[in-house]
Amino acid sequence: MQRQGSIGGSAAFRVRATGSVLLVVHLVFVAWCTLRPLDVPWVMPSNLRPFAGIRADLELGWPQAACRIGGGLALLAPLGVLLPLVHGRLHVSPLASLVRTVTAGALLSLAIELLQTGVPGQVVDVDSLLLNTVGVALAHTAVVPAARARLRHRAERRADRADRPEEPAQGRTPTIPRVGIAP
Repeated sequence: MQRQGSIGGSAAFRVRATGSVLLVVHLVFVAWCTLRPLDVPWVMPSNLRPFAGIRADLELGWPQAACRIGGGLALLAPLGVLLPLVHGRLHVSPLASLVRTVTAGALLSLAIELLQTGVPGQVVDVDSLLLNTVGVALAHTAVVPAARARLRHRAERRADRADRPEEPAQGRTPTIPRVGIAP
């Protein structure tokens, strides 16, 4: 029996399986980028003041600031799409979906920042946590509601087609009611 509000049958399995594989691949990439030791001669101190790192990036000039801030926004942004994709539900409150996804993104970003405390060359930066979380929220808001609406519309069209009886390609076979059937 199909769960109400989910994608139907084998399509649901394919969507969730694809989303799960992409999610694992993305998380492995994020772990490799953020948790590998860096061989650097010196390390900046941890940044525990919100927006101090963003202000410092903006003082470097717009090209470097855009690169650094954009990198922080983009690192976990795919989670904004992949987490709802793995969930696979079509009929969900948009606000509840956003809150769940952003909370999961923020907790994952916090876990990464906490794990970085034990990695040589990596430092904790509260601005990374903020930028990663905002990136997840922006990606979710930009993609998920429109994608769910499109998938709901497609599922409704399929359901309408399934409700209609299909006629043979050549039409109905003519019958002659006056002729009896031989014994």
